[in-house]
Amino acid sequence: MKQSVASSDPDLSAPADRQAEVAAMRAVRMASRVDAVSPVRSARLVHVKNSVRLTPNMHRVTLHGDGLADFPACHEGAHVKIMLPAPAQSERDFARQIAEGPKRPITRTYTIRHHRPDVNELDIDFALHPDGRACRWAVTAAAGDFIAIAGPSAKKMTDFSASWFLLTADMTAIPAAAAVLEDMPDSAVGHAVFEIASDEDRQPVNAPPGIDIEWVVGNGCAVPCTCQVDAVRDLSWRDGAPGVFIAGESGAMKAVRQFLCEERGIDRRCMYASAYWKIGMREDQHRKLKALEATQQPKG
Repeated sequence: MKQSVASSDPDLSAPADRQAEVAAMRAVRMASRVDAVSPVRSARLVHVKNSVRLTPNMHRVTLHGDGLADFPACHEGAHVKIMLPAPAQSERDFARQIAEGPKRPITRTYTIRHHRPDVNELDIDFALHPDGRACRWAVTAAAGDFIAIAGPSAKKMTDFSASWFLLTADMTAIPAAAAVLEDMPDSAVGHAVFEIASDEDRQPVNAPPGIDIEWVVGNGCAVPCTCQVDAVRDLSWRDGAPGVFIAGESGAMKAVRQFLCEERGIDRRCMYASAYWKIGMREDQHRKLKALEATQQPKG
């Protein structure tokens, strides 16, 4: 008969449910450590060239500078981490902080909307909401102001071999979704459902002629909204399997994903689905929650 051997590591000797809890807590701790990493070795110091309001609730900041000289091309729709200086912090002190630490600047995640490598420029679009530190920085940014960026990530969707395409996004994810549409071949067909804060928040998107874009007005950033999943339910379903992009607020994204998986039989592994934010949470809080949820996902 096998004997149980007590481990000096309480994580290893715990019951299965406790081990799962420990694994989840480890994931949260790892996510927490991101904010404490020092120094930020991949960061690039960049400056503001222009800051303009695109729509009532979308603001664009154009970044430029020698720090973008070797920034990877063709990454529109990928994300970068933007690092914000403290109020009244000098550029010299900020540059030292991102190079040496000991504390990481406030960091948020945003999408590359446009990149013009010939002139070392990036456009970052900010969906405005009242409690966002990055939004407050963006709307007051002036030419010559500085921040740092790190990245880019991989692009969100690059396989355009599907029979047709379905994209849903709120204003935080429209920059990424629009970049995906602009990467598609002209022959692409399908639907895009974009949730906006007001009718005036519609913006030009250079989508293929066969992509129908439906703009739906939501409830704002503080109240859950079903307008995206309602619009998807009402679509005329096309033949063949779609290529799927779903991104935005956590609850809205999950509702669309659940409908597609449970009622349309789409394999969730065959779609890009990402919660960019969650009502009532800061990005750092949401990142920790996502790390915890990832440990609870069924395998296979």
